Order: sequence, then structure tokens, then C-alpha cells
Amino acid sequence: MGRPPGAAVGGQAVIEGVMMRAPTAWAVAVRRPDGVIETTRRELPALSQRTRLARLPFVRGVLVLAESVTLGFKALSWSAERAGEADEELTSRQIALTMVVAVVLALGVFVLVPAFAANFLKRFFGDGGLAFVVIDGALRLGLVVLYIWAIGRSEEIARVFQYHGAEHKTIHAYEGGDPLDVATIQAHSPRHPRCGTSFIIIVAMVAFVVFLFLAGLPFLWQVLARIALIPVIAGISYEVLKVAAEHPLVAWASRPGIWIQAITTKEPDDDQVEVAVASLLAALDEASRAEVLRRGPVAPGALDVEAS
Repeated sequence: MGRPPGAAVGGQAVIEGVMMRAPTAWAVAVRRPDGVIETTRRELPALSQRTRLARLPFVRGVLVLAESVTLGFKALSWSAERAGEADEELTSRQIALTMVVAVVLALGVFVLVPAFAANFLKRFFGDGGLAFVVIDGALRLGLVVLYIWAIGRSEEIARVFQYHGAEHKTIHAYEGGDPLDVATIQAHSPRHPRCGTSFIIIVAMVAFVVFLFLAGLPFLWQVLARIALIPVIAGISYEVLKVAAEHPLVAWASRPGIWIQAITTKEPDDDQVEVAVASLLAALDEASRAEVLRRGPVAPGALDVEAS
């Protein structure tokens, strides 16, 4: 999970580890093949302190999403190298190229494929624009769920999903003011309403509503609109997720994403929880870390780490 929009502390599962982001820094912790937990920490002031645009509703969501994707690729690159899955960490140029390729593939699979398939299938349900929008939305959501399910069949990704669960459980305990020992953390749910999975599902829901207003456009304009309006939809989705996380009356908006987390999160083992705690402690500032230590016992393995 990339840092969920609107979260003071967010995270992402990486290869054999977890990335955590606190208000002023982000960190990654990985369990190396030799069993040692290694951490790295990078300072990162709040986005709102670096640009005024990050304070503007609907604009801030696009900026947060772009930054989250960038940090996610950096964390994955570092974790792959430390976990022995890659010979060396990717350079900034390689990360940028990988991001461009990933965005192009995502547009092709989750935007263009549903649009062209819906344009073909609508003839069986009536030739109106409404049929096109409904079929397109259903296909897009179906592809997202199918993709998540399919990659979860891989043993490597299944372990990432376990680390995803460890990340959520640890954030639950931290936000609840609980001690960060393994037993306390394991008692929490592996699902979290601010998860990036919830954001993806909200994006699909918002896109469906937005595209309903464009149902009368010709097919070519429908396709172009789906690409051009991606930043707008991301900005709206950010605000929806933020409100849903803070106000119980709107919490229903996060519910479908929590259902999908039954696929993207798995119960972690104790060793994976220790890695998640190590990542969180590395990301926190000194005052926040001291506050955590005052709560009670902390997972021992999370304190015995090698920082780089």
C-alpha cells in the first residue's frame, strides 16, 4: 500500500519489509536473508510546508498521490536490494523510467481496455451512452479486483500481503495509543480504512459518477476524457477518503475498499510485525519515539536493528 492519502502515519508493504511515513520523515525496514532487520530513514517535511498548492482542496490529493508513488518506488528499490532480490538499488533516472512505464501500462489496462470493450459490448444492451458508462465502470472495477487477486496467487506477493497486514496492525496499535509489543499488535485487525486499496476503489467509484455526466459524448471524446480527468478524479477521491476516515457518517465510502483488503492483507507472523514496528520507530521523530517507548514494552526485534 502506498501512503494512504490523508494519513498522518501511513505505510506500504515492500519486499520482505515495510515502509512507514511519519509527518516529517519516511523509513523502510527489511529483514535481510541473514535474519537481521536493516532500516533506513529519509527526512521529508510535510508536503504542505513545501508548497502552498498542497493546502488547496482537490489539488493536494494529486500532489500527495504523485509523491506517494515516487516514495513507493524508492522504498521498493531499496528493499529489493537489501532482501537480495536485486543486485543494486535503482538510480533516480531508473525509478523515473519505471514509473513512466507503469503509468502507461496502467492507463492501457485499466482505462483503454475497459473503454474499448464497453464500446463493443454496449450494442447488446442498447446503444446509449449510459450503457457504455455502466459497462465501462463495471469492467474497470472487475479488472482491478481480478488483477489484485491474480498477483496474490504468487508466493512472493502473498508474503508482501502479510507485511501489508503487519503494517496495518502496527498503525492501528500506534494510533490507538497501545504498547507496540507483538501480542498487542497481533490483536488488531489487518484492515485499515485509510489503506491505499480503499483509495483505489474510491477512485473507481468517483470515476463512475464523473463519467455519468459525460455519457452523451462520442466514443473518442469519452476515451480522451477518461485520461484527461485522471487528476480531477484523484483529487476528488482524496477528499472523499479524507472525510470518510474522519467522519463516521461518511465511513461507508471506505467500506468497499476494506472488503477488498480481504485479498490484499493477510495475517502476518510475529517476525513480520517486528519489521513493521522497526520501520515505524525509524520514521518517527525523537519525541514521538520516546512517547511510544513510555507506553510499555516494544517488540524486542524492532529495537535490535542495523541502521544504514
